[in-house]
Amino acid sequence: MNQFWENPFVQTAGYYSVVILCMIVFLVVFEIVTKYKNWEEIKKGNMAVAMATGGKIFGIANIFRYSIQHHNTLFVMVGWGFYGFLLLLIGYFIYEFLTPKFKIDVEIENDNRAVGFISMVISVGLSFVIGESIS
Repeated sequence: MNQFWENPFVQTAGYYSVVILCMIVFLVVFEIVTKYKNWEEIKKGNMAVAMATGGKIFGIANIFRYSIQHHNTLFVMVGWGFYGFLLLLIGYFIYEFLTPKFKIDVEIENDNRAVGFISMVISVGLSFVIGESIS
């Protein structure tokens, strides 16, 4: 039975499934903390929201990439992935705090693509730092 669980195809399917579930949970959390509805705005063609959401998706996936690469068990990988997501979420709040002249959520909801792009780059950039630090 151990050989089954150690099969690379089975392990890949397991990691894939768990990361997809975690990504859904994390995107729901981001949906809760933002003032706009991500998927409604994307459906309307709001590129700023699409860029910010895409950055979050990339960031979460990148954190899990590092976690999978450096941890042997599924539970440890998920634990570090959750911790990395928490740090990414804190980074989002710091970004909002460091821009007191305007509200990030309002600008992104109004399709300010410059703000959406910076939000995307911050999520992607932080995911590399977070990912490497949880290794």
